Amino acid sequence: MGDRFPGGVISKTPPVVVAPVDGEGGSASGLWSLTEQLDLQKAGSWPQGVLPRELYAWGAGGSGQLGGGTTVSKSSPVQIGALTTWSQVSGGGNHTAAVKTNGTLWAWGQNGYGHLGDNTVVYKSSPVQIGALTSWAQVSAGGAHTTAVKTDGTFWAWGRNFSGELGDGTVILRSSPVQIGALTNWAQADVSAGGGHTTAIKTDGTFWAWGFNNNGQLGDSTVVNRSSPVQVGALTTWAQASAGGGTHTTALEGVI
Repeated sequence: MGDRFPGGVISKTPPVVVAPVDGEGGSASGLWSLTEQLDLQKAGSWPQGVLPRELYAWGAGGSGQLGGGTTVSKSSPVQIGALTTWSQVSGGGNHTAAVKTNGTLWAWGQNGYGHLGDNTVVYKSSPVQIGALTSWAQVSAGGAHTTAVKTDGTFWAWGRNFSGELGDGTVILRSSPVQIGALTNWAQADVSAGGGHTTAIKTDGTFWAWGFNNNGQLGDSTVVNRSSPVQVGALTTWAQASAGGGTHTTALEGVI
């Protein structure tokens, strides 16, 4: 049997994410309410990965990184806009980046190094779309740079690049996404931007890192900065990596 999609019809085609419509559900409107969609997913009748998701933020907001159109800090979660089409989000030093279910890329907050990717250095207090592409799969916001992978397995980066954290072989900042190399085998859920370095895993399970390395955070047995990706060790069983620490890296090895 196929998946249930808005309107209650059984189909092999995954449902299109819809905004919640109170009280209508499986009526003639053809839309399920958000509560019904949650219940359907819990029951195993709603496909994973397509459930509507709202965006919330809280904490320091002085650079607009919360995305609510202000620079006011919040001490409890507040919803950002009314959309329910957010797929993945990443909070950086003072900026935020996110991907919607339609594959578009969005960013907001501090932008002094162009790390929002909108080809400016102007701060944004509300989400702004980065380019017009609909092929973004995952994004990671670092200290003042941003990295992302597209659905075609290509790797992209932009923002501050003092230590080579973008991985393009230079130390030149970029205010819009630039492709890093020509490879198409970067794992779509395993790229991570840290304070001044970046880590990523390829689809073959190898681990790669580049950027700031004063404390050995790249893991290549040196303290030398790298402006291009370098393989860390020879294992092909890396499952997940995080460069979220400013000067250290963590990873999971083995099957998850």
